Amino acid sequence: MNKRNFVAACAIWAAFATLPAMAQPTYPDRAIKIYQGFAPGGNADAIARAIGVEMGKALGQPIVVEAQSGAGGTIASTTVARAKPDGYTLLLATGGHAVAGALYNTLPYKTVADFDMVSTVTYFPFLIVVNASSKFQNFPEVVSAAQAAPGTVAYGTAGIGSTHHLAGELLARMAKAPMMHVPYRGDAAALTALLAGDVPFIIAPPTAVMSNIQAGKLRALATTGPQRWPGLPGVPTVAEQNVPGYDVRSWAGLMAPAGTPRPVIERLNAETAKALQVAAVRQRLEDMGGEARGSTPDEMKAMVARELDRWTQVVADAKIPKQ
Repeated sequence: MNKRNFVAACAIWAAFATLPAMAQPTYPDRAIKIYQGFAPGGNADAIARAIGVEMGKALGQPIVVEAQSGAGGTIASTTVARAKPDGYTLLLATGGHAVAGALYNTLPYKTVADFDMVSTVTYFPFLIVVNASSKFQNFPEVVSAAQAAPGTVAYGTAGIGSTHHLAGELLARMAKAPMMHVPYRGDAAALTALLAGDVPFIIAPPTAVMSNIQAGKLRALATTGPQRWPGLPGVPTVAEQNVPGYDVRSWAGLMAPAGTPRPVIERLNAETAKALQVAAVRQRLEDMGGEARGSTPDEMKAMVARELDRWTQVVADAKIPKQ
């Protein structure tokens, strides 16, 4: 083959070699599904729908939210971890994702390594709430009572191994005030017990207690985040009340199966960031007690790893039985 024919053959080969890539459809070319691991109509479901609808508009494809509730969100996490890493199956993970990694002896996936993070979506604090008739007027009074009689001051939460529960265990340790945990079957049951006077205080998300605070039936003594919650600006943080460094917030964010192509992750990240700037989306998240906040994929991965380490230590220190 002479030089001219060789060059021509190479050009033809190069053209054919690019055909498969050129023929590949642009992502996305069909509907995307977001799994979330809690009951339909709950906070996780609402967050997934708020962000998903807006992202779907920009991506040009519908985003369908499906609930796979049970086992602390691990059923949905398992589905996504095992899915094809093509960007069409996502997980709306919450703070419970890291808690489950700390609490369960074995899971069918690795909490961090089996997922590619897309972006955080929202953070929200918990509230420490007492009955309106409670003798406790501020949080330091709760701490003093627990220090004076270790293990006698009780607090209620949504259940053993919930983020609320671990927030209470961390609080007791950092405040050096041993307290008794009383688990209930969800926030609604804990709230009922508090209103009935069965437990001195509960740790709960704002959405579970705000209506009763506004009705004057409950009082919030503290918020658990690093800054005061805008929904109750007059309520100080735990850190402001002699427990410096205390910061517990739950969060929600989008994840994909490990191995999802980086350009797909970057596209999803960019569209998440845009959606979080839409006023209606931000308002919806704020109405649920949250703060709209995105991240880079690497920032989210580092955050989830830190959360996993922290809760693993809390579970060990509190001697909470592994499940």
